[in-house]
Amino acid sequence: MNHLLSALQRFELRSTGKWFLLSAIIGVVAGVGAIGFHVIGQAVQFTALHQVAGFHAGEAAAEGALFEQLPAQSDGEAAAVEAADHDGFQPWLLVAVMAGGGLASGLLVYTFAPEAEGHGTDAAIDAFHNKRGEIRGRIPVIKTIASAITLGTGGSAGREGPIAQIGAGFGSFLGGLLNLPARDRRIMLAAGMGAGVGAIFRAPLAGAVFAGEILYRDADIESDAIVPAAISSAVAYSVFCLWLPPSLRFVPLFGADIQYGIDSPLELLPYGAMAIFLALAGVLYIKTFYGVHALFKKMPIAPHVRPMIGAALTGLVGIGLWMAFDHDRDALAVLGSGYGLLQKLFGPDSSVGPLLLITVALVKILTTSLTISSGGSGGVFGPSMVIGGCLGGAIGMVFHELWPGLVSHPQAFAIVGMAGFFSGCARAPLSTVLMVSEMTGGYSLLLPTLWVSTLTFLLGRRWTLYIKQVPTRLDSPAHRGDFFVDVLEGIKVDNVFKRAPSLKLIHEGTTLDDIVHMLAESTQRYFPVVDASGKLVGIFSEENVRSYLYDDTIWQIANARDVMNGNVVTVTPEDDLNTALGKFTATNVDELPVVAVDDYQHLIGIITRKDVIAAYNLRRLEHEKMRRAAGIERGPGGQV
Repeated sequence: MNHLLSALQRFELRSTGKWFLLSAIIGVVAGVGAIGFHVIGQAVQFTALHQVAGFHAGEAAAEGALFEQLPAQSDGEAAAVEAADHDGFQPWLLVAVMAGGGLASGLLVYTFAPEAEGHGTDAAIDAFHNKRGEIRGRIPVIKTIASAITLGTGGSAGREGPIAQIGAGFGSFLGGLLNLPARDRRIMLAAGMGAGVGAIFRAPLAGAVFAGEILYRDADIESDAIVPAAISSAVAYSVFCLWLPPSLRFVPLFGADIQYGIDSPLELLPYGAMAIFLALAGVLYIKTFYGVHALFKKMPIAPHVRPMIGAALTGLVGIGLWMAFDHDRDALAVLGSGYGLLQKLFGPDSSVGPLLLITVALVKILTTSLTISSGGSGGVFGPSMVIGGCLGGAIGMVFHELWPGLVSHPQAFAIVGMAGFFSGCARAPLSTVLMVSEMTGGYSLLLPTLWVSTLTFLLGRRWTLYIKQVPTRLDSPAHRGDFFVDVLEGIKVDNVFKRAPSLKLIHEGTTLDDIVHMLAESTQRYFPVVDASGKLVGIFSEENVRSYLYDDTIWQIANARDVMNGNVVTVTPEDDLNTALGKFTATNVDELPVVAVDDYQHLIGIITRKDVIAAYNLRRLEHEKMRRAAGIERGPGGQV
């Protein structure tokens, strides 16, 4: 192991091969982490939910069941992956199991790694922007176990948060182990995040784009992370799928039999109407999520037990809905992942009605908020898929009743709704479109998915589910130095320097006595020295004169040539401010002479370090005004 690390450390840092090697290693570890998370989660689910409470939650087609033999089903129904009935189901025992899971998760997280609370993706985003890509080594381990307990005991949460933090945590750990610079460690963190998502959702391409896109709230992307994330995501996806039984390998999450398309461009009109409802639901989701979070933070109790309260309330809400719908097991999709209801909805003979779908979507917002915002551990992507899919399916059914000739496949609205809802909430339209397309096994709905995702992205621009996102790379502390240079490169010295008539020039023969008396009457700090023809021959500062002040016997002997620096560092009007800043730093001076482009002894002015900083601040102020004019606001959850 030590020999391998030594070899990696000697590897050329700028070589493409380095990123292929490091990304592949991250992908292998993320794939193994996804396997471990899947096994632990199913073990907890089988023990706590199936064996104790008699509750069999529906899952997606390719999820499989590791610890129980499910009834034989046809290919079209295999995706539901749920027990045939709920014989032996103990609803109140389910609430107790969920409360116990919440307590176990809370004790684990708040005792060993408090920053592992919540949905996880935000923690990885925060580490990228504000912590030099550093994640404590224990966090992925704690996150894995705590999230598996939360999901395995019926909490309403998703898998992307914990698995993204597993991959991101290892990427950060490997970067630190190799003593890589902060920039490389950030890229490895992002690559690990993309690898985890690509593996657990069977969406390698989307995982790569997700890693670069989820970091920012506006239409920006971390381009440096895309290629490493693509490699790590593909490797992690392959590792995870090769571990699965042959019948489930490389199968889209919701199966390969979902085939819906768009028959007419006019169908984009009802899709556009659906986008408005999805955007409104997204705002409700974000406000509820962070509103519940604020309420739990105000509770005068130890944070260790807050997840237990949230989980118990989640269970009570789920059981209440189950009773309200006359023990319809589909209503229990507000607990667990909820994928079973989506899988049933995608089937050709679905009997799920729009009232149940809308109710499940709205209540899922509440149960997810109670589960995660109370301090429970789990992701928000999975619940968002269920919320968006149920709303989309219900809206599709309504439009099918109104215009059956135009909307012939209401199930297609459920697929598009999945992407559109999360795109607006997470500010990640491209990766979401790709992810849903890969999860459902086709790109036939790519056009309406892009259309709806773009609309929800624009309509929800003031809000975000990931509050650690920053608007653009310009706003990221990770890129602050990069953009300082970029902004300065766009401004010429000619735009900011002071012209020569405002300067006090010193002839090379001026005596030190005259110079001393002149300094007493001037506020100027640096003085260019010129010869008889006005050519620049040197420069001195008031600090250069100080060493002569205590020996007035040489004031009449010494002159400007004796105190000046003849190696003058200059800039021209055509140089950019980045060049000027580099010379300021190299010479450790505060002012530089500005000379003509064709004659470096022809002094035309002087530029100060303060001039450069003022120009930069002015350009940043202009950027802020443009952003505010575009309606981009800051604040928790993006609220104004």
